[in-house]
Amino acid sequence: MSSARRVWGFVAALAWFDVALDVTLSATDNYSHAEIAAHAYGNNPTGAAGALPRVIDTLSYFTVWSNVVVALAFTLLALQARRAAATSGERPTGDRFSRLARVLLLDALVMITVTAIVYQVVLAPDANPTGVAVVTNFLEHQAVPVLSVLAWLVVGPRRAFDRRTFSLFLVVPVVWVVYMLARGAIIDAYPYPFVNVSTNGYASVAVALCAILAFGLALAALYTGLDKVLSRRR
Repeated sequence: MSSARRVWGFVAALAWFDVALDVTLSATDNYSHAEIAAHAYGNNPTGAAGALPRVIDTLSYFTVWSNVVVALAFTLLALQARRAAATSGERPTGDRFSRLARVLLLDALVMITVTAIVYQVVLAPDANPTGVAVVTNFLEHQAVPVLSVLAWLVVGPRRAFDRRTFSLFLVVPVVWVVYMLARGAIIDAYPYPFVNVSTNGYASVAVALCAILAFGLALAALYTGLDKVLSRRR
């Protein structure tokens, strides 16, 4: 196995482990029961009765979506590189990977970077993880973001991002926004304070989401530009 496939496989495995651990701990009710803010996720029954609602809440966080996209993207990179090596014996450049793999890779880099930065700047000051939450919090907001970006910077793939990839990367974040707001309107609960429509109103939430999406576009442009620079150097 090439060094690149090892790196991609390791990042994918870590992200899958992180998501699986988070879902398992939620399903088995092994997170501490802290006070739940008004109209926020987490107001579910304890024990087996609340297992499904807790898991759905967990899978509805942007943080978890970001980690799932990282897991999918790096899994596809490793699998497609392995297939290419088996047929041609060569390590493929970025433009030889499938469109899906390239779009998910750009999504992964942008979404996991947004996750890390928003957590550190907005959420971390009020966060107080205890017990097993310390582990999942570290994996989701620090380990996976840092290792994902480092893996791409060191081993690529290069020449992965073009205009078509750039034009498609917003699909996943926008789907999350629509899903999160629609679900929130039904259950009257939201994942983060700054998207809590019940307390902030749609206008304030729209401003916050547009700012984050604009930041995501800037990050996508940055990663696309870096891809071109690193491709020329190589």
